[in-house]
Amino acid sequence: MRLLIFSLTYYPRFVGGAEVAVKEITDRLSPADFDFDMITLRLDSTLPKEEKIGNVRVYRVGFAKKNPSPEELVRFPLYFLKVLYPVLALKKAISLYRENHYDGFWAMMTYMGFPVVLFRLFWKKVPYVLTLQDGDPIEHIRGRARIRIVYPLFKRIFTEASVVQTISHYLAQFAKSMNTQAPVFVVPNGVDMAHFTKKHGEQELARLKGELGKKEGDTYLITTSRMVPKNASDDVIRALALLPNNVHFLILGTGPDEAKLRALARESRVYERVKFLGHIDHGRMPLYLSISDIFIRPSLSEGMGNSFIEAMAVGLPVIATHVGGITDFLFDPEKNPGKNPTGLAVDIRDPQGIARQVKRLMEEKTLREVLVQNAFTFVKDTYDWGNIAGRMEREIFTKVKRA
Repeated sequence: MRLLIFSLTYYPRFVGGAEVAVKEITDRLSPADFDFDMITLRLDSTLPKEEKIGNVRVYRVGFAKKNPSPEELVRFPLYFLKVLYPVLALKKAISLYRENHYDGFWAMMTYMGFPVVLFRLFWKKVPYVLTLQDGDPIEHIRGRARIRIVYPLFKRIFTEASVVQTISHYLAQFAKSMNTQAPVFVVPNGVDMAHFTKKHGEQELARLKGELGKKEGDTYLITTSRMVPKNASDDVIRALALLPNNVHFLILGTGPDEAKLRALARESRVYERVKFLGHIDHGRMPLYLSISDIFIRPSLSEGMGNSFIEAMAVGLPVIATHVGGITDFLFDPEKNPGKNPTGLAVDIRDPQGIARQVKRLMEEKTLREVLVQNAFTFVKDTYDWGNIAGRMEREIFTKVKRA
């Protein structure tokens, strides 16, 4: 089966939940049964226009700049490439289809459906999978100016899909609200259990603690997320001012809000307790999680959130807001009576609530142990990438083949 994937960005430079999902799934499907190509933006001129990454042949389109910063990616002219992507991808898709005659297309996230719909409008009605990985609020997605201008085409992304895969029940409701006629399956993102449960040597852990300045008695909060408004790292910084001086906050990731967050940390007089660590390779992520004490991301919106379940796999207690797809796996003992608790919930924009829940995890050892054990078991049983890849093959790609 030959599938052409549409993804705005991809490895090795631009990696988020959607990109991890594509690689983890395609790497686990047999090359004897599946042949994957991808059209994505180049953005960085140091990246080749074409290369093989795992089981995916990647074709990069659009102009680029050498090693662009996160701030440059959200400013003109590079940001304009996102607007141009449907046209650039359409042109490349027509060229590739003439050579490869794909059995189907795979659109990663809503916006990636535009080149697919345009292709079907002007060329051939190739069946396609629509995967919803979107993390922004649904109202925001619908309300974008560029979406409103082409709203009839936007609706066709849903109504013409052969099958819709969403990573949470929250996004499944979004698909149904757009009147999709296709079957909708919730197949979440997963976690590489072997990678995130790997035991690290004491010397390796001690070395990293030394590099970060962690002392006996310190509590390290950690988030692995882009520095953008929806991830609300600013609320954690505000909460830090309400917590003891031995509580620190590690931010793993880059993003356009970094300057604002640094300024806020200085203004809140906690700058020395916030460590901006920048991009950390996904392969080293478990090490940083292992030397930390609490994972926290008080998201304003979330399609699902791979980072949460990765932290649970390592054995960290999780504090999060009860929004979007987070409700599929974070069960707070007060908000979800009757379910085995897997984390603590806070309201959005509530630094006081964050500080309160952090103190609970610092003081209530039994609660912490219960949350960690329940969360680990739930993630192991539900989110292993091997099982997710098998479900994608059985429940999703077979539907495209039959379409």
